[in-house]
Amino acid sequence: MRRHRKGALALGTAALCTALLGACSTSGSSGSSSGPATLTFWGTYGNGGNKVQTDALEKTIIPAFEKAHPDIKIKYVDVPYDSLLQKLTTAAAGAKLPDLVRADLGWVPKMGALGVFAALDEKMTDFQALASKTYPGSLATNKLGDHYYGLPLDSNTRVLISNPDALKKAGLSAPPATFQELKAAAPKLAAAKVSVFADSGLQGWNIYPWIWSAGGSVTDADQTKATGYLNSPASVAGVQLLADLHKADAIPNLITGDKGGTQTSDGLPKGQYATILDGPWMTGVWSGQYPKFKPVYSPVPAGPGGSVSVVGGEDIAMTSASRHQEQAEEFIRFTQTADYQLTMAKTGQMSVIKSFDSQEAALVPEFAPFIKQLATARPRPSVPQAPQIDTVLQNELTLAFQGKQSVRKALDKAAGEIDSLLTATH
Repeated sequence: MRRHRKGALALGTAALCTALLGACSTSGSSGSSSGPATLTFWGTYGNGGNKVQTDALEKTIIPAFEKAHPDIKIKYVDVPYDSLLQKLTTAAAGAKLPDLVRADLGWVPKMGALGVFAALDEKMTDFQALASKTYPGSLATNKLGDHYYGLPLDSNTRVLISNPDALKKAGLSAPPATFQELKAAAPKLAAAKVSVFADSGLQGWNIYPWIWSAGGSVTDADQTKATGYLNSPASVAGVQLLADLHKADAIPNLITGDKGGTQTSDGLPKGQYATILDGPWMTGVWSGQYPKFKPVYSPVPAGPGGSVSVVGGEDIAMTSASRHQEQAEEFIRFTQTADYQLTMAKTGQMSVIKSFDSQEAALVPEFAPFIKQLATARPRPSVPQAPQIDTVLQNELTLAFQGKQSVRKALDKAAGEIDSLLTATH
C-alpha cells in the first residue's frame, strides 16, 4: 500500500497456504559457525528511485549496526513495492525466504496467518518493552489474534491540508477544526466555486478518520464482527457528513472514483479544493510541482469522537524460516533505536517511537502536525482479508454517494459482508 496503503495483493487459495506453511522450515540466509552470520533483509526503501533512503540504510545505518555487532552482516535487497508481496509469496513456496522484511503494515497479518512471519512476542524476551515505546496505532497493525508478527518500523498518517488562499475566498481565516465548521464552510466556498473537501476513494484509508472522529468504530475489539459497529449510528453519521456534502456538490465526484476529476494533489494547490486529507510525503511533491504553494497542516476535523486519523507505514518482521533468528532479533532491536529511527526521519520516514517526537520535530519541522495526529491515529483492521474489506466499502458506499441507496443501508450491507470475511479469518 504505497504511501496511504489502500490495498494489498491478495494471496491465493488453501493449496497455496499449505505450500507456504510447509516451506517455512528452511531459509536462504547464509553464514557459518566459523564466521559472521549474514542476514538477508528485503525492503522497498528505493521505491520510485529514492536513493536518499537506500543510501541512509546502506551507508549509515547498516555500517553502524555491523560495527556494533561484528558477528552479523546485513545484506539489503531492495525490491519494487509492487513486486514485494508476490516475491514473498513465491519465495515462501520455494523455501527461499529472507531473514528480515520491511513489510507494508497491511501484509503482516496475512503473512502471520500463513506462518511466513514469526510471532515476535513469542520469540523476543523484550518484546513488550520494545512495543510499549511505539505508537499504539502502529503497534496494532502487527497483531493477529493473540500474537504480534512484527514491530513498527516507520509510520505516517493523514491530516487536514488546506489551501489558505482558497479559504480566504470564502472569508475563512483558518481551516475547519470541527465537523460543524466544515459544514458551515461548504456553502461559503461553493459561492467562490471551491469544493470544501476532496478525496479520491471510499475505502478504509479514506473513510475511517470520519467514522472514528464521529465516535464510531469499524469492528469489535477482537475484529470478529462489523455488524453493530460499522453500521452504528455514530459510524453512519461520520460517513453521512461526507455524503451530504457530496450531494450538495461541496465534494467532487472524485470521491466515488470518477476518473475525470482533478486529483487532490493538483486540485488543492490550484485552488479547486479548500481541504484534503493526506500525508507527510506531499511536502516533497508540492515543493517540486508547485513551489509557490504554501499549504496549512492541521488536525482532522473533530467530531463527537475527537480528531482521529488512520495509520500508514511499514513494519519490521522476521521470517519463520530464518536460520539466524537470534541475530535477526538483534537487528530488529536496532531498528527501534535513535540511530535507525532518526536517521531515517531525515530522509522522510516518520519515527514510530514516541520518545523521539521532540527530536524528530526538530530535525524535520514539517512532521510536527503529523506527529501530533499520530497520538490518536488508529489502524485499519489487521486481518488477512483487509483488501477485501476495502473493496466492500468502496462498492457499497459508491452506490450510496451516487444516491442509489442510503448510507445506512450501504453500511448495513457492508457490515454483513465484512462479518463473513472476518468469520473466515477465525
